[in-house]
Amino acid sequence: MESSELIELQIGAVANGGWCVARHEGRVVFVRHTLPGERVRARVTQETKNFLRADAVEILEASPDRVQAPCPFAGPGRCGGCDWQHASLPAQRRLKADVIKEQLSRLAGIERDVVVEELPGTPDGLGWRTRVQFSVRRDGAVGLRKHRSHQIEPIDECLIAHPQVEVLGIERKRWPGAAGVEAIASAGTGDRLAVLSSRGRVRVPRMDAPVRLVSGKSDKPPFVREDVAGRLWQVSGSGFWQVHPAAAETFAEAVVEALEPRKGDTAVDLYCGAGLFAGVLGEAVGSDGLVVGIESDGQAVRDARFNLRDLPHVSVERGEVEAVLDQIKLGHGRSTLNRADLVVLDPPRTGAGRDVVKRVAELAGRRIAYVSCDPATLARDLAFFSEHGWTLSALRAFDAFPMTQHVECIATLVKG
Repeated sequence: MESSELIELQIGAVANGGWCVARHEGRVVFVRHTLPGERVRARVTQETKNFLRADAVEILEASPDRVQAPCPFAGPGRCGGCDWQHASLPAQRRLKADVIKEQLSRLAGIERDVVVEELPGTPDGLGWRTRVQFSVRRDGAVGLRKHRSHQIEPIDECLIAHPQVEVLGIERKRWPGAAGVEAIASAGTGDRLAVLSSRGRVRVPRMDAPVRLVSGKSDKPPFVREDVAGRLWQVSGSGFWQVHPAAAETFAEAVVEALEPRKGDTAVDLYCGAGLFAGVLGEAVGSDGLVVGIESDGQAVRDARFNLRDLPHVSVERGEVEAVLDQIKLGHGRSTLNRADLVVLDPPRTGAGRDVVKRVAELAGRRIAYVSCDPATLARDLAFFSEHGWTLSALRAFDAFPMTQHVECIATLVKG
């Protein structure tokens, strides 16, 4: 079959990754730019032995949930940053809930209804992304990559970018010599930063707003400050922070609610980044408690230690989670810890994995909060936890990435 061939399809259920599922001549077809129940003509974009990928290019029978995409750069063969601009926001949240529910059932054997909660502040689903990684063509034009491609779609505005990002005007300028420009803004403090990756010497254009420009690694990289949970958090360079303005505060509250910390508790924050969860848990357990954060990135560790410097009962260890958990049980790190009342983990999209799950299951005493941005790896890891006697007691899901297929989950696990 030619990769550009058009086929007519009846669209079925949603699948993880921003696709819907159809069938053509006995083979599964994963289709973008469509919705369940639609009939479409689709252009095949990839053929494998077991399945096809395709883009819906003509809608023959539309879903009642279909809307006009607000962004002119969205659509088949265009910018790959958004997956669901053609769906109403309530429909987007239902689709994400269906994905989570299916992944839990298929990978973990957990049958559970899911509701995806709207985060405050972005009722139209636009203007929320405070960190945007723009790509730069060799001629200096700025854009975003097309779906599953290294090709760059030039743009002059990103509608899901936060206004503090858009005021920089990065897309409307030329960046000769740059490979990418990451725009970083804090909705709470107004701090802004542009981080350059270069192919050589970069000719930096004049900017429309104050901005600090850095290229490559630095011993003292510039930072933005975030105002969350009653304190300022320093986040250096391209360090990790939630991109939706309401996400960090909402997730911090949700983690505390999930773990139900008590004064004097011992807690561990795995993949702690700049220390958000370690900090709110440190406040909750009080000076008679103990909190240990673990993070592999050196700059994030420095940020976390700076951010938590007024909490002497909170420490941050640097290293891979598996290694540090083994070390602190033997007393080889700055902390010694054989058992923790509470554990929170917020791993990368690849999840924690079997080895980390085993260590966490042995370490945790009362409750575990698992923060995840990928329903598939979350479900897989929940199955691993069940092998060690830990049960999913609650699950909350948040629409922290409107217009995209991404969703954030916080799972609460208890022993027994």
